[in-house]
Amino acid sequence: MSKKGKILTAISICFIIVLAVGVTLFMNHRKGSGPEPEYVFLYAENQTEDYPTTLGGKYFANLVNERTDGRIKILVKYGAEMGSEAEAIDQVKYGGIAFARVSLSQLAEKIPDMNVLLLPYLYDDSEHMWRVLEGEIGDEFLEKASEYDLVGLSWYDAGARNFYSSDEPIRKLEDLKGKNIRAQESAIMSDMVSALGANPVEVVYSEVYSALEQGIVDGAENNWPSYEAMKHYKVAKYYTIDEHVRVPEMQICSRAVWDSLTEEYRQIISECAQESAVYERRLWKEREESSRKIAVQNGTEIILLPADEKRRFRDAMKDLYEKYCGDEMDLIEKIIKY
Repeated sequence: MSKKGKILTAISICFIIVLAVGVTLFMNHRKGSGPEPEYVFLYAENQTEDYPTTLGGKYFANLVNERTDGRIKILVKYGAEMGSEAEAIDQVKYGGIAFARVSLSQLAEKIPDMNVLLLPYLYDDSEHMWRVLEGEIGDEFLEKASEYDLVGLSWYDAGARNFYSSDEPIRKLEDLKGKNIRAQESAIMSDMVSALGANPVEVVYSEVYSALEQGIVDGAENNWPSYEAMKHYKVAKYYTIDEHVRVPEMQICSRAVWDSLTEEYRQIISECAQESAVYERRLWKEREESSRKIAVQNGTEIILLPADEKRRFRDAMKDLYEKYCGDEMDLIEKIIKY
């Protein structure tokens, strides 16, 4: 063999040895790090990283990952990274996003039957709402998500929504007259504001602070954690407890994604979604109380509506009930008495 041939042979042997060592190291690394995921899914969340619903979503993702031995990995994208809730719902419908946590008011824009659960002053309190959602009525509404090619997985808590204002407090119905109030991106919420004598202004959640600061709106309405998380107390210190609506939230999955999964994976995802809902509700109660304290410490003034004044607010909703749910009065009565 020539000198050149010997050199080439030596190089070839070295290459084979290096390749073999590399493959061995790679295989050992794979064994140590567990199986590669079969699926990597996106989960859309528009709240901040430490918000109860975001933490609930992360808890859900971790449970699914653990119980599938790493075969399903879910990446929770928070802070509206995947777009607004309305945009996220459409992306879930078409499979661009696999999972999301969305407000029922946003789903109602796509599935009008959902409006029944959003009617102002429908529930007496939190316990009343959860009796409804955890019973047969709640299960029926989870099924309704299929009307928009979605799978309803579980219910999340979002507390009660209340009005807050910047220049002057809302103590009676007349105080809302002519005010520009930020309304959630929902027809029924806009109509509720109109029924109370105010002017609804649709502003994306992430831009409410600047709208209040610049005087584009005189007030808004939301729950304690949302009010505190976005520091709205700095630009709207009057917080009126009227609990006009309790808007539950839903974890959803893309029907296209759901149909691609095995029955085993679907069962795991369903169970994990339910467990994450229990976890989120506990976090919600803790966060609600914490947010209230933080807001008060930063100058928020709480206004409690007297019972007779709150009744006037309720009475203003009669036409709204008829407009959105005139054919569902039997169901509404059933919910009220549940």
